[in-house]
Amino acid sequence: MPTCPNSVKKILHAAAMAAILMLAFTVKSMAENEGGKGAAAGAYDERAAQNVVWEEKLKRQVEFLCDSICAGRGTGTRGGTEAAFLITRNFRKAGLLAPGGSYAKSFYTADSLRIGHNIIGILPGSRKKPKDSYIIVGAHYDHLGVLDGRMFPGADNNASGVAALMSLVDMFSSMKTLGRAWSSNIIFVAFDGKELSMSGAESLWKMLGDSTLVDPLNGKAITRDKIRLMVNIDQIGSSLSPLASGREDFIIMLGGESLSKEAMNSLSFCNRFYGPRLEISESYYGSETFTRLFYRLSDQRPFVDNKVPAVLFTSGITLNNNKTYDTPGTLNYPVMRRRIILIYQWLDILL
Repeated sequence: MPTCPNSVKKILHAAAMAAILMLAFTVKSMAENEGGKGAAAGAYDERAAQNVVWEEKLKRQVEFLCDSICAGRGTGTRGGTEAAFLITRNFRKAGLLAPGGSYAKSFYTADSLRIGHNIIGILPGSRKKPKDSYIIVGAHYDHLGVLDGRMFPGADNNASGVAALMSLVDMFSSMKTLGRAWSSNIIFVAFDGKELSMSGAESLWKMLGDSTLVDPLNGKAITRDKIRLMVNIDQIGSSLSPLASGREDFIIMLGGESLSKEAMNSLSFCNRFYGPRLEISESYYGSETFTRLFYRLSDQRPFVDNKVPAVLFTSGITLNNNKTYDTPGTLNYPVMRRRIILIYQWLDILL
């Protein structure tokens, strides 16, 4: 077999190194550019974002939310308040901005018998060039509380979604610290009152209509027409109701028809390129009827009803739902982490 002279090898090596350095510089520049998008920007951020979420951390968060101190997280109870404190600490530590000077936004529940508290924090897309569009990322933290002396811990429903929400806060905040900027702002919302006719989501929708939710960076009201997308996470930690294939590593995304073809293609790309490699279903177990039904059974409903693009990420309803044995030990944390990574990488490209 013929061999290359040393001089040719040196030239080829130098050319390869130059190409690698140029590619690295281009990727870094795209990632740091204001509103930089696409695969290159995501690739630059990938490891740093993924490194802030790990399985044991997710488990500890779920265990706290399911502990007796939170007592099932009933709306208007001390346990619900403890859960709200945990989320508030996460938002504050991550540096999210508090609209109106407070993360907690109070409201009356649908039955007018209790006061709920949405926890809202804003991550600006850019501080140098304030943006006027928003993506909402939410998950409800309330559950059934204590009924007839029995505590309903609600590990999958929806401590899993809260842990996912706090992980996304940490991931985006970390990237912000490293210089990332996006073309839209992110509104992170931990909803209360989901189990009471989705009172928290309705309250947020009303605030957007009343112009009472104000961006603390630019002082402008955040109105309904400025919302690009609502992303809701509800029950994201289980593998107990797999899809037809039987795979444990799956995720269900409902509402894809409200998005562009490019946005849906981005989800598939992120799933392949960034490592989650989950089985993705865009329907509720293949049933058109149940897909329509479950698409409106969580906190994205006010947005769906008012034609705002909205999606729900979930791992489906299981036999543990609303049972006393919906406990932390029933969740699949390795798969849950991969689901969170997929949601993060997809949002990073959309933003």
